[in-house]
Amino acid sequence: MNAPWPVVLTDNDVTLRPIKLRDQRAWREVNRRNRDWLRPWEATVPPPPPGIPVPHRPTYRQMVRHLRAEAYAGRMLPFVVEYQGRLVGQLTVAGITWGSMCSGHIGYWVDREVAGRGVIPTAVALAVDHCFRGVGLHRIEVCIRPENAPSRRVVEKLGFREEGLRPRYLHIDGAWRDHAVFALTAEEVPEGLLNRWRRQKPSTSHK
Repeated sequence: MNAPWPVVLTDNDVTLRPIKLRDQRAWREVNRRNRDWLRPWEATVPPPPPGIPVPHRPTYRQMVRHLRAEAYAGRMLPFVVEYQGRLVGQLTVAGITWGSMCSGHIGYWVDREVAGRGVIPTAVALAVDHCFRGVGLHRIEVCIRPENAPSRRVVEKLGFREEGLRPRYLHIDGAWRDHAVFALTAEEVPEGLLNRWRRQKPSTSHK
């Protein structure tokens, strides 16, 4: 079963849409301004064994083409996040698995200038609802470094269930890092995650 793609998901000022080659200038500009802020949470490639050449970092065009191929193969949903019409981040549903699992995991980053405005919680809620209702997945995970307080607040606001710790789970910022695992299944949000988030927003500070 292939994931429905391409798709555009919107709630008020927040939009998720497929990443495009023509996003390169805006994507690079946001990454450049946020380089120091994002570095502690960005995935890195571990050093290869002796005698194996260090792999080259893909260009933006190579990255987009790979993401697009994975999306059409039903293994990934690569979105950019827009806020009030401006590219402010990225959200990817990756590791989509079918068969008896029907699962995927979400990763995201956002421009520091709009952090705390509910942009990423809304984007995650949009993506989760699409995964459960439009794609047919049953479970979504978000894995976060325990030290990443802003990212933890996103899943806590949305009511993700914390399941435990995966020691040395991903290579991040030059070393293998532990990650806390948060998850939701479709049965836990029958009304939709976006509806849950909307009900909660008036009493949420978004700090």
